[in-house]
Amino acid sequence: MFKRSVRKGNYAYAVTRVKAKKSKLLKEEDYDKMIQMSVPEISRYISEAGYQKEMTDLAGKYSGITLVEHATYQNMANVFNSILGASQGELADMVAAYLEKWDLWNLKVILRGKSYGVDADGIREDLVLAGKVDEESLNKLISLDSVEDVLSESSRTGMVTIPNEVIASYKETGNLGVVEDHLDKLHYQRLLDSINPYTQPTRIFLNYIRKEIDIVNLKTIMKLKHEGIYGDEVMKYYIPGGMEIDTKYAQLLANYDTIKASLGDLSRLEVFEEYIKPAMEGDDITHKGILSSMKKYQADQAKKMAHMYPLSVLPIIDFMVAKETEVRNIRVVARGVDGGLSRETIKGLVVI
Repeated sequence: MFKRSVRKGNYAYAVTRVKAKKSKLLKEEDYDKMIQMSVPEISRYISEAGYQKEMTDLAGKYSGITLVEHATYQNMANVFNSILGASQGELADMVAAYLEKWDLWNLKVILRGKSYGVDADGIREDLVLAGKVDEESLNKLISLDSVEDVLSESSRTGMVTIPNEVIASYKETGNLGVVEDHLDKLHYQRLLDSINPYTQPTRIFLNYIRKEIDIVNLKTIMKLKHEGIYGDEVMKYYIPGGMEIDTKYAQLLANYDTIKASLGDLSRLEVFEEYIKPAMEGDDITHKGILSSMKKYQADQAKKMAHMYPLSVLPIIDFMVAKETEVRNIRVVARGVDGGLSRETIKGLVVI
């Protein structure tokens, strides 16, 4: 999927551009103000904070909470595409490989839409055009009649390769989970394969991605445990390649039937003391608290490594994680206000 460049990359230029963008991201005080606003007021506020073009472009098609959601996604896609366009050499390779997750996001959106009978316009509303697959190619997939047709066309064009056994399992059960699980594993496999760890910047990026895989695996284990799923069933969703959570350790965590029971072995993780332990104190242990703490860890990790290695891909990843967090926060606040949630509840859902 990705060809490694022989050129090192324009790190200084790209990082300088990204730092300028990061300085304009919303701060905690911005969210505090937005929580006290109505949805129209939130729309005006984010327009003045950098989302004006997308809000204006989409205002004729959407309104209210729907406009906020689509404009924030469109803005994020535009920003990420501009970063990729400004990157060169091995830096561009790594940014493109990282952004491939949005191609797979879009494929999942299309597959779910076909599975649930959503019309073409409804499917397009949830696409995020921040990857390498263009809008024309996605529209072609949307025009197809069934999930099987989409999977076949995706394999034919080389966008993804879906093994026959995965397709057979979907046809037998009608459960898209097996396909989505394959896409998640495929993303990280291709991302790891795209990184040539023979330069300092690429070794740093490799370590960051391996830690990200640990986070994804831990979130999956905790979520499934909350749903009463444990043991070998959990291991079907395990993604190899992490830094700390290898197959043996993942199986150990998966075997516990409750989140609380896994506390002792979770303490072996680097992330435990500062992030997991506070979320597991007391009797009311929820997977949501742990998932929220993992989001914060990921953001803090990117920020820390970007500071330590300023001339690497990490400052760019740090910005992209922060931008995704900003978009998520805006949407959370807007939905919370629109749904009548209390200010304290909304504030608790915002990741700073």
